[in-house]
Amino acid sequence: MVIDHPIFLESIRFIRSHLLANDLNYLEKKVLERLVHTSGDFSVQNLVNFSEGACEKGLQALKNGAPILTDTDMAAAAIKTMAENTTRNEVFTARMWFGKNNHANLTKTAYGLSEGWKELSAMNSGSKSPIVVIGSSPTALTYLIDILENAKNLPSLIIGMPVGFIGVEKSKNKLISTDFPRIVLNSTRGGAAMAAAAVNALLRETI
Repeated sequence: MVIDHPIFLESIRFIRSHLLANDLNYLEKKVLERLVHTSGDFSVQNLVNFSEGACEKGLQALKNGAPILTDTDMAAAAIKTMAENTTRNEVFTARMWFGKNNHANLTKTAYGLSEGWKELSAMNSGSKSPIVVIGSSPTALTYLIDILENAKNLPSLIIGMPVGFIGVEKSKNKLISTDFPRIVLNSTRGGAAMAAAAVNALLRETI
């Protein structure tokens, strides 16, 4: 059960009254509200990119018990409490699959995330296909897209919000060019907290 603090509720009401994104649907607005709240910045409403039906697919997957795979422990920690208080989806991090990385051109995070995806997606397909949350590593996002190009099973939703300057926008643009269900924060902005906020907004809607 989620019990919101009065200050949080007041903040959301304030944000809602100042949003300009009238072309978004109900779930997209809920995600945007949380992103604005987390960042403290209304300008993010001009940066969020939703693929059609992405929020609905993500919400249904959460209700079906889909696991959540993140690129960092920080993102996982920010999601776990909300997951435990709602649909109790399991939350995994790339670090769990670091192991032995034989790919010299891959970072540990990119390798761990890809291995985690392979294992979790083998056990959870269709409407329970994993949700992938990336808030830090553009390399992990790019490599994930590469391995998904010929995959039979796709993520229920990809949150693509790595933060930084090198390779970040390129990885986000690559995700946007696909047909994968996605929520992307354009520009160099992002981060674990922002990526987690998008998932938490959907988890709230499962109640």
